[in-house]
Amino acid sequence: IRNEMDDVPFFDIQLPYELAINIFQYLDRQDLGRCAQVSKTWKVIAEDEVLWYRLCQQEGHLPESSISDYSCWKLIFRECRAREHMLRTNWKNRKGAVSELEHIPDAVLCDVHSHDGVVIAGYTSGDVRVWDTRTWDYIAPFLDSEYDEDDEPGMQPYVSFVRINSSLAVAAYEDGVLNIWDLRTGKYPIHRFEHDARIQALALSREGATVATASAFDVVMLHPNEKGCLQIAAEFEVQKLVDYLEIVPDTGRYPVAVATAGDLVYLLKADDSARTLHYVYGQPVTCLDVSANQAAFGVKSLGWVYEGNKILVYSLEAERCLSKLGNALGDFTCVNLRDSPPSLMVSGNMDRRVRIHDLRTDKIALSLSAHQLGVSAVQMDDWKIVSGGEEGLVSVWDYRMNQKLWEVHSRHPVRHIAFSSHSLITANVPYERVVRNSDLDGFATHRRHRGLIHAYEFAVDQLAFQSALPVCRSSCDTMAGHNYDLALAFPYDGI
Repeated sequence: IRNEMDDVPFFDIQLPYELAINIFQYLDRQDLGRCAQVSKTWKVIAEDEVLWYRLCQQEGHLPESSISDYSCWKLIFRECRAREHMLRTNWKNRKGAVSELEHIPDAVLCDVHSHDGVVIAGYTSGDVRVWDTRTWDYIAPFLDSEYDEDDEPGMQPYVSFVRINSSLAVAAYEDGVLNIWDLRTGKYPIHRFEHDARIQALALSREGATVATASAFDVVMLHPNEKGCLQIAAEFEVQKLVDYLEIVPDTGRYPVAVATAGDLVYLLKADDSARTLHYVYGQPVTCLDVSANQAAFGVKSLGWVYEGNKILVYSLEAERCLSKLGNALGDFTCVNLRDSPPSLMVSGNMDRRVRIHDLRTDKIALSLSAHQLGVSAVQMDDWKIVSGGEEGLVSVWDYRMNQKLWEVHSRHPVRHIAFSSHSLITANVPYERVVRNSDLDGFATHRRHRGLIHAYEFAVDQLAFQSALPVCRSSCDTMAGHNYDLALAFPYDGI
């Protein structure tokens, strides 16, 4: 709606309305509120839809919307902030709903991955399952692997790795087979690729349909052709067995990946040959993460001159080292660059500490003694850290207050953590995948060995917290979401 005001009084001058809007756009919400109290004319300007729509976009509220989607952006801004406050309060007080995702009888969890609330898991039985935790409908479908249905139980190869994004699910098996499913079309694979040896690493782009695998001394990148069918986009030969593999996001037409193999780090571009990004003899890489223009990896320091274990940050465009971070006695076991706020990065170490690194100063901004054993998974946002340890502990921290908020313990090491503003997915995956059949006969014994996946939801109605805490379940094959105060379900065991 066009405002009919032509000139706006600014002290002793008259300004056009559009120029007044351009001036007011530099004000935050508090200043706009103060300006609205000056006069009726200024109130009209301070409540202009363009200003409040811009504020919503700047603070990350409804980023995909346009200004015409709502009639009162000031009200939308208030509602978004109220929801944000409610979510933060629920996170801090462990208010929400939690569910343990359905397990497979007589099978042990091998790997877990998630994307935007959709969880995929692979098992020793060869089964692959997918849950959509956004709907709280946990009837998880099996993804058909196309192995012979007449195979006896336990004869199918284990699932080595699973990955998922908004459109694809991928599973790698112990026998070198790779299955790819389109989540929009059905449970049968749209592509099957066979390696001659076991797959050592698997990567899937967060957006799009690029898949990378490492087997023996080969790295293969699969990418859709013009017709949308997956095909081999590039194949690289490396000198050592690959330990970690990640696909670089937002690279355009030609996919790009980063692979680590012992003390070598490779930059793999589909339109080029394999390039060595980093190499120091006898200093193996211990973890890896990538963003659109950087790669971060932990390096173990060995040799006569011990310099301490570090995390190196490389520019993928310039192919040079930007930062050398940390000086720890223990190995860096996990690093999260992609999900961290700008200019910050979080890492976990075998010395049981979680560190926040400031990429502007190359210094450690915060170091937390977080776990009883090494840190195995970590993620941060603009106010909290969620970390997982080898002892099975998941800890939530308000790092601005340097305070642990709460923790949850399970039997097995935490191998996967993924959270958004309103949800959290954690997975405890056992060290041992081979369990004697007699150990799986009883439900209680199987529960100890199988591994666990938990889904937490913090954006639930307050009335849901009054639901009764579940004491038992009628069947080990069924699972439903239960809403209750997480503090009652998991008593705090603060350090």
